[in-house]
Amino acid sequence: MKILITGKPGCGKTTLLVRVAQELGKKAGGMVTREIRERGRRVGFYVENLSTGERATFAHVDFPKAKRVGRYGVDTAALERVGVRAIQQALRECELVLIDEIGPMELYSSAFIMAVEEAFSSPKHVLASIHFRSKHPLITSLKSRRDVIIYTISEENREEVFRRVMEVLEHEGEDSRVQAEQAGGASQVRDS
Repeated sequence: MKILITGKPGCGKTTLLVRVAQELGKKAGGMVTREIRERGRRVGFYVENLSTGERATFAHVDFPKAKRVGRYGVDTAALERVGVRAIQQALRECELVLIDEIGPMELYSSAFIMAVEEAFSSPKHVLASIHFRSKHPLITSLKSRRDVIIYTISEENREEVFRRVMEVLEHEGEDSRVQAEQAGGASQVRDS
């Protein structure tokens, strides 16, 4: 089963992925990205391997701006050292591969793109968050796959989306796809 989570910034995409990882324990692995804040102000992002706890700052306002998203310089080597390795490790060792987030900063890395493509081509279950407005070819391709369910999360439907994701992951094969589609509702969208 392949599931994409999308929604506006701050809606709870990362929190949902972390909750799923906690619920499934060692069955789930991969990477999450989190904000770095100083004096209440966001100054960057770090990537974390969910299985090992290894972290690395991969985007920061103080980084050189050769690769830039907004006011953040992006260090693709740090992303690859921790994030890409986390995806590869999860593909080897886990039932569910978590990828947070497939967004503009991460998509600077060709190694990251290849790891995402490998995960989605594998027989493993994948739960990934995608940037809300991105038109990047990888995201467009993932969203158009027939084996992908897309949920749009918001503050109002967080618990419902979490419940549905857990239900889908607990049921393997085509039956889970049909059950997810029959669940319908505003939280589940085919094309966002």
